[in-house]
Amino acid sequence: MEGGEAIVQAALDSFGRLDAVVTCAGILRDRMVFNMTEEEWDSVIAVHLKGTFSVVKHACIIFRQQRSGRIVTFSSESGLMGNSGQANYGAAKSGIAGFTKVVARDMGRYGATANSIAPRANTRMTAGVPDAASQIRAQAGVASIEGEEDLSTAAPDDVAPFTVFLASDYAANINGQTFLVYGGTVSLLSQPRAERSIFHGEGRWPLDVLSKQAREVLTAGIYNPAPVQPSRR
Repeated sequence: MEGGEAIVQAALDSFGRLDAVVTCAGILRDRMVFNMTEEEWDSVIAVHLKGTFSVVKHACIIFRQQRSGRIVTFSSESGLMGNSGQANYGAAKSGIAGFTKVVARDMGRYGATANSIAPRANTRMTAGVPDAASQIRAQAGVASIEGEEDLSTAAPDDVAPFTVFLASDYAANINGQTFLVYGGTVSLLSQPRAERSIFHGEGRWPLDVLSKQAREVLTAGIYNPAPVQPSRR
């Protein structure tokens, strides 16, 4: 927390005021969940999720006082859609997306906004992921995230223009949103909303009735990213 406060103070000392913060620091410690160590979990959560909080919290103190400010956090498709071998990273990035939506509600009344970017970019962080990772997932019957195969050619600089846009006055009324950004593409991602519902008019569902309706109506035809594979001997 002292480090996050020091970052904010350094900006104030250098520029005299703080108008925007962008929190994109991160690390990877990829491993299947049944092999993941506590240290691999804790370190990724600490850098991504608590690291984001430590900077944003102290920036929000300033933004509340001056009644203005822009917060741009970095989520990931791994956290929003799921990616095999990234339980720690996905949890942290999903947490950042949820955290950003809450900050947007906390700070909007003070003239500050908070939005999140899910980038596709080849960076120092992703350089440690072996090229065969997607092939291993495919062999295990686990679907990769769309665009994973193109990650090696995605330039981080392509994410910068939209980051600057979100930090500008042009984005004054954009708050609590998540955007997918890569190459020349910027997509507004949909908010989680009810897609399909079943109703029981007599209160609590009886399990036998619920099981039939849930299977035949509620979950009919939904996508399974990792179906059961034949055992190999």
